[in-house]
Amino acid sequence: MKSSNSFLAAALAIASVSFTVSVKADTVNARCDVFPKGEDRATSSGSCTFSQRQGAVSIQLENGRRYDLRPSGNRPGNYRDQTGRAAYRQAGLDDKGQIYRLATESIFVYWDTTSSGQNSGNRNGRVAARQHGQNSGNRNGRVAASQPDAGTTVSQLRDLVGARAGQAENTVKERGYQFVKSSPSGDSVYSYWLEGRTNYCVTILTEQGRYQSIVYTGGSGDCQK
Repeated sequence: MKSSNSFLAAALAIASVSFTVSVKADTVNARCDVFPKGEDRATSSGSCTFSQRQGAVSIQLENGRRYDLRPSGNRPGNYRDQTGRAAYRQAGLDDKGQIYRLATESIFVYWDTTSSGQNSGNRNGRVAARQHGQNSGNRNGRVAASQPDAGTTVSQLRDLVGARAGQAENTVKERGYQFVKSSPSGDSVYSYWLEGRTNYCVTILTEQGRYQSIVYTGGSGDCQK
């Protein structure tokens, strides 16, 4: 009996260690910027931890605030937060990080912890359309403009925020934007458009039949069918 109990205790200890290692492997240090919905300036920016296990995501900010997102439905990237409200993971940061759209705010998670999101593709009141090529072998001396950072408000469509989607959609098309696809997330719908003159990808968030935000995605991945 004593031998059996010793074996059971050892097995439990091993299982406990394995579980701890597994959890730690799924948690990484990151940097997080938090934006109120529709705003261009972060209300929180700093270190955070990002955890992902069995599809669930947890984000812990350095100020103690925590976000717990659980998978919702069969579509990858759709979640419910700890209050039951819909949340959505959006592309746009490529391999630099991930964007999470929540009911009242957006969280930009950056894997690079050596610099703040302000210097790694974030939108915090700095010039969104950075310029490059001046000192990078551009033989014709021209300066090329990079795509606006993820979350940058589309100035040409700013006046349509708050408008009824059914009425505003024709206006979006008339201003040179081409519809690509839409993705429902709970009570919200994200639609993706290509900006005609630049081919930049734009996402429009619709809730309760009205446009809530119109921003650049920061990359072309979202506008691929």
